[in-house]
Amino acid sequence: MKFGVENLACRRGEVTVLTGVTFEVAAGEALILRAPNGAGKTTLLRCLAGLTPPVSGKLSFSTEDVAYAAHADGLKAQLSVEENLQFWADIFGTRDINPAVETFDLESLLTRRAQDLSAGQKRRLSLSRLMLTGRAIWALDEPTVSLDAENVARFAAAITAHLAAGGSAILATHIDLGLPSARTIDLSPYRAVLQDAPSDDPFLDEAFL
Repeated sequence: MKFGVENLACRRGEVTVLTGVTFEVAAGEALILRAPNGAGKTTLLRCLAGLTPPVSGKLSFSTEDVAYAAHADGLKAQLSVEENLQFWADIFGTRDINPAVETFDLESLLTRRAQDLSAGQKRRLSLSRLMLTGRAIWALDEPTVSLDAENVARFAAAITAHLAAGGSAILATHIDLGLPSARTIDLSPYRAVLQDAPSDDPFLDEAFL
């Protein structure tokens, strides 16, 4: 699915952190976000996912077409791996969880509670839910955190298959995933001037951007 933004301005809290962001991503293409910590990569992804309304600018797509994978795994701790997957499959109307299980090698973990998984296993379970959403645009914020090399490769294969099926992806990542036709955009030129913001404003803390 083709998507893009034009002259987009995004904010965290009451502070505008990005202005004039413009890009377009074609079906089957991935866009990699680059910028220093605190430049607004997470803020942009949250805006694209509809979690933070834009200050100004245009979106050429519906936020309902976006599946967002954030820093937090967002799992139901007391449910098993299978129950977590079935919960999300029911929400998105997906009948078959097996492709997600196979792609992320979750078969041996299906009966284990989410709270008993390792950090890497939790991340695999979290990312596998992307395949249950049926959404064309994947917005991914540092998705490979806690993954070893083998599972980074599994994740890259899942994105490659998504792109091959006509989907699109936008990722904030510092890891080369070897994605076909991936482009990179540097957000640094779009950083808003913050000199008018109060120096004690908590939203200027890089951890929140």
